[in-house]
Amino acid sequence: MLSYQHAYHAGNLADLHKHALLSVMLDYLTRKDKPLSYLETHGGRGLYDLSDASAVKTGEAAQGIQRPEVAGWFKPDHPYARAITKTREAHGPDAYPGSPLIAATLLREIDSLQVCELHPQEYQALFPVMKRHARLHNKDGLEMAVAMTPPTPRRGLIMIDPSWEVKTDYTAIPKLIDKLVTRWNVGIIALWYPVLENRAQAGMVARLVGQYPEALSHEVRFPPAREGHGMIGSGMFIINPPFGLDGEAKRLTKLFSTL
Repeated sequence: MLSYQHAYHAGNLADLHKHALLSVMLDYLTRKDKPLSYLETHGGRGLYDLSDASAVKTGEAAQGIQRPEVAGWFKPDHPYARAITKTREAHGPDAYPGSPLIAATLLREIDSLQVCELHPQEYQALFPVMKRHARLHNKDGLEMAVAMTPPTPRRGLIMIDPSWEVKTDYTAIPKLIDKLVTRWNVGIIALWYPVLENRAQAGMVARLVGQYPEALSHEVRFPPAREGHGMIGSGMFIINPPFGLDGEAKRLTKLFSTL
């Protein structure tokens, strides 16, 4: 349960999909002069070095955000590009922000951030990166999701981004989302999941789409990172999606189709 470390996968094509949509949502929410809450169930380290041996070993960042034509999908004023630029100005040219740091970069002092991370080494790395920005919890994020909702302020977003190492997550997470919708019906509930060659995610996605037909369900496909790698795409399921997010999703669909 505690073996997953995102450093091997940071900046890959799935991160690009997830973080582009997340950045656009946060940018939209901050256009109103009202505070908001950002919650995250699996924060990881928050900050990654794409020149580190773990990132180089898998080569996933090289196929993702380090690939010039892929990075070029985002103009400098795109919120995802802004978050990366600000991170690299502070931490060097090979730095890459995880979703908690993207949120901290794009949000304002009036906003509230809470981030969970259970893995002890990941939490140890996350703490110095995020301690000034967020309330941190070294606890199970799926359990804490219920405890953290509804947040104050009630306006905001929760990012659910498990490792999917625990196979029961595919049945447990839809039940969790049902609870969150009941507790926090105005919240944006964003779930990331892998699109797998064995279709392990398919039943969960069908259940969510059937239960929440007005949500944004968006998937992109890309070549496997290496031979035998089972992930062939990335999915985001977003309840209460902000206005205009479907436009960014359609843009990403076209861009990923060129890979």
